[in-house]
Amino acid sequence: MTTVLASASADNANPILNMAIFAAFVAVSFGIVLRVSRGSRTAADYYAGGRSFTGGQNGLAISGDYLGAASLMGVVGAIAVYGYDGFLYSIGFLVAWLVALLLVAELVRNAGKFTMADVLSFRLRERPVRTAAALGTLTVCFFYLLAQMAGAGALVSLLLGIGSDLGQSLVIAVVGALMIVYVLIGGMKGTTWVQIIKAVLLIGGAGVMTVWVLVLYGFNFSDMLGAAVAQAGDSGINLLQPGNQYGGSGTSKVDFVSLAVALVLGTAALPHVLMRFYTVPTAKDARKSVVYSIFMIGLFYVFTLVLGYGAAALIGPERILSAPGGVNSAVTLLAFDLGGPLLLGFISAVAFATLLAVVAGLTITAAASFAHDIYANVLRRGKVDSAKEVKVARRTVVVIGVAAIIGGIAAKDQNVAFLIALAFAIAASANLPTILYSLYWKRFTTRGATLSMYGGLLSAVVLIVFSPVFSGTATSLVPSADFAIFPLNNPGIVSIPLAFLLGWIGSILDRTREDPAKAAEMDVRALTGIGAERAVEH
Repeated sequence: MTTVLASASADNANPILNMAIFAAFVAVSFGIVLRVSRGSRTAADYYAGGRSFTGGQNGLAISGDYLGAASLMGVVGAIAVYGYDGFLYSIGFLVAWLVALLLVAELVRNAGKFTMADVLSFRLRERPVRTAAALGTLTVCFFYLLAQMAGAGALVSLLLGIGSDLGQSLVIAVVGALMIVYVLIGGMKGTTWVQIIKAVLLIGGAGVMTVWVLVLYGFNFSDMLGAAVAQAGDSGINLLQPGNQYGGSGTSKVDFVSLAVALVLGTAALPHVLMRFYTVPTAKDARKSVVYSIFMIGLFYVFTLVLGYGAAALIGPERILSAPGGVNSAVTLLAFDLGGPLLLGFISAVAFATLLAVVAGLTITAAASFAHDIYANVLRRGKVDSAKEVKVARRTVVVIGVAAIIGGIAAKDQNVAFLIALAFAIAASANLPTILYSLYWKRFTTRGATLSMYGGLLSAVVLIVFSPVFSGTATSLVPSADFAIFPLNNPGIVSIPLAFLLGWIGSILDRTREDPAKAAEMDVRALTGIGAERAVEH
């Protein structure tokens, strides 16, 4: 995902204009964060924004949390260069969101309180399950944060004309400091409003560019496709035919299936996305959030289809591939071609807003996982007041922010795409099997949960370390070494079924049976929401 981060063309960037647009966004969003964060004292205020958001507001925030810079730059670029195969990303991301909503979203919201571990530990033994769930959450968030921080430094440095290592490191530090301030002051309420602003900018900007492109072709989509095919004809690629990116070999076919499985199932278990459902007051509002978010996300991916083929028609695949950032430069080149430096600056600010919103969401999720799951419920066994828990969460934000800055600086010159693949693989392998078993299988036990979570986590990490993503190729994290014995770039096709199998084996071999009354209570709460609001008050 974060290969999008070098996507703007340095030749077209106007550093002064871009800095002014960035500063305007930071000033406006920070003012809103200060305004909405007043009175945030309790854990419910800090973790869930006091559950004060409407279904429409939360739907927009979910859209902002889910639609990353890769959705704007990476997907548009993939369509512009690979055509049909690139559009599979749009379909995959949208289908992934539908799976998340249909299988887990509302049930997790009703059965939980603040974090994913609340759901998993509801009817199982609390300490081992919370520890495993928190470890998985922190791992996903940390690797996601590394990628986003390194990416933010590369993107902003490019747009501001900063070429030195020291300058890029300073940019990463500034972005990290902004993230810490937003989350430290605003908590979930401030973070949610940043995500709402980002969603409006992202979907609005993509919509304006989509209409602009269609106007150039008289709103005749067929003419635009014809122009795109003609523009790409010299390179021997037919953008309307499948097989331009995948399908060249048996390994690439399996690799695509593995990536698709990890994206679709990993999305349904990303902790920072699931945490958004705790910010609404009722199950009815959660369902409204679903409706709004599906509409906004679906609309956005329709825009990517027009923008991708529009970039192919107006810019051409060869020019896109030769620009800084390669495939991911399509949307910024298209913005400059349509509206010059001003539109390029706006789209760049949208990408910056996207990164800032995502890192803020990841940070509040990681802080909640440590403070609420590890500190309050494992170390203190629930005997801690809300104010003390929030203090620990705020301190955790600073620690996580500093760690993300250091990690982002260390990874700024590396191929950080593997970090995102690792985050999705861990989420799909370590989290999803346990979530589904907890919600739908009454015989699921604590041993099955811990075996599934730890087994999924370790298998995903080990397989990626021994894959071509980590070593053996020019684009690997360690290009000078070659210990890639696992042929696929994503381990999902192996680690996810393994995690499901481990959860099943651990449960059927476990002679200890969990409390059936707690399982029945969880079923009622997950399906109806009864008791969820009362539990929050306590």
